[in-house]
Amino acid sequence: MTFTVWHIVVVSAIVAVITAVIVTIRTRRKDIKKVAYMMDALEDGELNFSFQDKNKFNRTLNRIRTIFEKQRQAHEQDSWTKLIRVLTHEIMNTVSPIASLSDAMAKSVDENGRSELDIKAGLETISDSSKNLIDFVQTYRQLSGVAKPIRKALELQELMNSVIALNSEFVTSCGAVCVYRPQEPDLIIYADEGQISQILINLIKNALQAGAKHIDITAMTGKDDEVIVQVANDGEPIPVSAQEQIFIPFYTTKKEGSGIGLSISRQIMRNHNGTIDLVRSDVRQTIFELRFR
Repeated sequence: MTFTVWHIVVVSAIVAVITAVIVTIRTRRKDIKKVAYMMDALEDGELNFSFQDKNKFNRTLNRIRTIFEKQRQAHEQDSWTKLIRVLTHEIMNTVSPIASLSDAMAKSVDENGRSELDIKAGLETISDSSKNLIDFVQTYRQLSGVAKPIRKALELQELMNSVIALNSEFVTSCGAVCVYRPQEPDLIIYADEGQISQILINLIKNALQAGAKHIDITAMTGKDDEVIVQVANDGEPIPVSAQEQIFIPFYTTKKEGSGIGLSISRQIMRNHNGTIDLVRSDVRQTIFELRFR
């Protein structure tokens, strides 16, 4: 069999095409690895990488990294500004009444040590306000790292009874009702009592601030023996545009909100190897779901 010039040309073309395909596949594999590496780095917040080859694809990846770096710097600056503003506002709101009440108590005491004001009540108010301020500052400290949970077996019924009792006065003053209705008896979670109580109290408070009149807490066992707690309310729904951002630190839809409650709640649940999510928010109900594994 003799090869004509045409045969040689065809074979050469096929070899060239195959070679080009192989080179392209190898290049794309490298590019895919680069993208995967970049995505891992972005998820971990590590933006100190740079691809050295000056081809167009690498330049594009480096440009994306630069954009993320600029956005992170802008976000960090904005977060610090908001943090300082909120800290100043909340601390002044607490300290000013303490200073005013202390001054009034001092002026009301006559030369014989008698006072027109109830000294005991005044001191109790100052003590309560000081404790609230300490709790507030402690909450902000948690933004830099929620304390490691001290976990123990907790009966959900007892935990819910305690949380509802702590909020009963506030709930009643808002003309609302808060109830716990477990779907199964004797449910137990292994968790930090104080931290989980903080999450539930925050969810109840948020519901009341949204105008809720009914707050229903339910619990059940899910797959793999995980315990699911749902906190539902009939208050004003969270705007659709905000539903994916409510767990971001300092993001809030309320005029007086600090935007840290749900962020801290998510950190707490992650430290418990669990999750907290908004599973529904519409005109009928807003439901937050906690999963304990």
